[in-house]
Amino acid sequence: MIQEFIELHGARENNLKNVSLRIPKRKITIFTGVSGSGKSSIVFDTIASEAQRQLYENFSMFVRNFLPRYAQPDADSIENLNMPIVVDQKRMGGGSHSTVGTITDIYTVLRLLFSKIGQPYVGHYNVFSFNDPQGMCPECNGIGRKLGVDLEKFLDMSKSLNEGAILFGAYGVGKWDWNFLTESGLFDNDKKLEDYTEEELDRLLYSPPFKVKTDMGANSINLTFEGIIAKFTRKYITTDIKTYSERTQKQVEPYITTGPCRACKGTRLSQTTLSCKINGYNIAEMAAMEAGELVHVIRQVDDTAAQSMVETLTERLQHLVDIGLEYLSLNRETDTLSGGESQRVKIVKHLSSSLSDVMYIFDEPSVGLHPRDVHRLNDLLQKLRDKGNTVIVVEHDPDVIKVADHIVDVGPLAGTHGGTIVYEGSFDGLLQADTVTGNHMQHAMRLKETFRKPSGQLAIKNAKVNNLQNLDVDIPTGVLTVVTGVAGSGKSSLINETLLHQHADAIVIDQSEVGANSRSTPATYTGMMDEIRKDFAKANKVSQSLFSFNSEGACENCQGLGVVYISLAFLDEAKTPCEVCGGKRFKDEVLEYKLNGKSIADVLSMTVEEALGYFTNKKILNTLQAMNDVGLNYLSLGQPLSTLSGGECQRIKLASELHKGGSIYVMDEPTTGLHMSDTSQLLEVINRIVDNGNTVVVIEHNLDIIKNADWIIDMGPEGGHKGGQILFEGTPKDLLSLDTSYTAQFLRSDLQPI
Repeated sequence: MIQEFIELHGARENNLKNVSLRIPKRKITIFTGVSGSGKSSIVFDTIASEAQRQLYENFSMFVRNFLPRYAQPDADSIENLNMPIVVDQKRMGGGSHSTVGTITDIYTVLRLLFSKIGQPYVGHYNVFSFNDPQGMCPECNGIGRKLGVDLEKFLDMSKSLNEGAILFGAYGVGKWDWNFLTESGLFDNDKKLEDYTEEELDRLLYSPPFKVKTDMGANSINLTFEGIIAKFTRKYITTDIKTYSERTQKQVEPYITTGPCRACKGTRLSQTTLSCKINGYNIAEMAAMEAGELVHVIRQVDDTAAQSMVETLTERLQHLVDIGLEYLSLNRETDTLSGGESQRVKIVKHLSSSLSDVMYIFDEPSVGLHPRDVHRLNDLLQKLRDKGNTVIVVEHDPDVIKVADHIVDVGPLAGTHGGTIVYEGSFDGLLQADTVTGNHMQHAMRLKETFRKPSGQLAIKNAKVNNLQNLDVDIPTGVLTVVTGVAGSGKSSLINETLLHQHADAIVIDQSEVGANSRSTPATYTGMMDEIRKDFAKANKVSQSLFSFNSEGACENCQGLGVVYISLAFLDEAKTPCEVCGGKRFKDEVLEYKLNGKSIADVLSMTVEEALGYFTNKKILNTLQAMNDVGLNYLSLGQPLSTLSGGECQRIKLASELHKGGSIYVMDEPTTGLHMSDTSQLLEVINRIVDNGNTVVVIEHNLDIIKNADWIIDMGPEGGHKGGQILFEGTPKDLLSLDTSYTAQFLRSDLQPI
């Protein structure tokens, strides 16, 4: 069979220097290269963008009005494209009505199964949807959560009523509400609340109003008793709290939280729907199971009328297991997933497709994967290829790069020093190539031999968030601690949800997106722009707002964007440089003001490297040095953040936090988007932060970061309910001898013979 190719000629998007390429169809092609070298410019901004633009042109004008618009990429020609499916790292939104089950359509098939064979029969499949009025819980409208009372703050279960078990002020010992409660004769006032029966506690907290004969002094009177939580809810939650005085609002607000709806207990569904069961489980109970557990339950369903649905459910759930997401449940809300989890859920959705000869484009699918699970990802990429599809991947992980049929290495370096093809060919050929990628693939980093001594510790006690199994652990201070373990083992629950809850002043560098729009630049994002404007205003004795392209100084023709968008009716919207300011964003009169011989536009077109030799302002120099330290010296100060790669965005966030004071730094997978060579640079920065007397805690799968830790906390053994335990605490050297840890296993195999 003759090999066909996608042909790309003269690509010039962003930093690309007239790139021409032939990408083999129905093969796995992996793009490698340092962060910012131009990989994304080729794959996403050129190939994917043009494929999507051409696909959308086939729809009617009415439909196209609802679709994103793609301008024609800056390239001479792009030929032989397939229909594109782009699987990126963008986190899924969707709010509380979007779950893993709904986004993958697995819940849709489950609803169909219950409508066919569930007993008793309660209606068609829309009755099993929490987004449909017929199925949703009428109390919370299918959201599963309502404003309610924070019982931990409201009650001290270890005390009796006489000892002051009710912490809300109105029930203080000796007050009217407390007197009535204790005189009602309904409760044992000396019994600790934790010893109450379920019935007694329910009456105390949630009883509807009823009359009680109560002795008050010499008289006996009828008073209305109402459960204390029911009464609080009626007075302060059902009624708008803003109708009360500011003083009352302040007293009440600490006790109000968002909690599971009491009617449906968080399941989102009506009681009628929940009464329908298959093999003893209702649909909410199945949706709450982890995928790895649910697949076994579904296999037990033995009914000829349901055979095709059981097969479909089993296949799709198995996909979740195969890709390392066996710990996710169908009712998990999509906006709580990490970037890596979101991407893998999208892959599962596409694996169920019967389309072939499609062009699948992946943006670092290994993000968030433990080395143990990378082979699962590789199997799925090969499955997609074997169905007759073209698979294009941007990737840094050596274990994923190994499965490529064809490799394109972009470089040699980043920004203006990149944008060319430095190698094309097989994996074995890459190992021999004299490129940054080829050289780093050959040389594994050595294991750290000497370790810093902790200056103290941060204690975590009785951690129970999500799957954590009542953990006690100490995080050493003054050293680099790396928290490891397979996806879903509890790393984020331990650090992001427990440690940060106790140390809210910590500096967090996570995977949330930077404000990447056309008006946001490295200078504005890092706060440098304020200082630059002050310097210009002081030197020229004019208003600071003149030196902002979002304010008084903006070119009036393009409103400070530097480009003009022209609507071409039935054609795509065109973007052209502004004729008035020539893309400089400022009014002409503003450009006449100079600082050390340069205009504001000249300064914004400088690279970080150039700006370091130009400025004298200490605050600006500190920020520029931080950007230089994280390897962003090639970025220009005025480059829109929307043009930066994922790795660059992650590092600009790190740079913007580096110059802040702070004793605890928490980093969530900081190697996301980083080339192997960039990881060495990141380690230098992290080590400098620790050497300055700070504590750094990193959640990471990257073995080079793990090798350089002073202290390791390894979690597992698996994900979900099989995880949430501490497997190991100690140095990387000691971790090597642990047999029960996946991290130890892959660390051993990665190390060079010494």
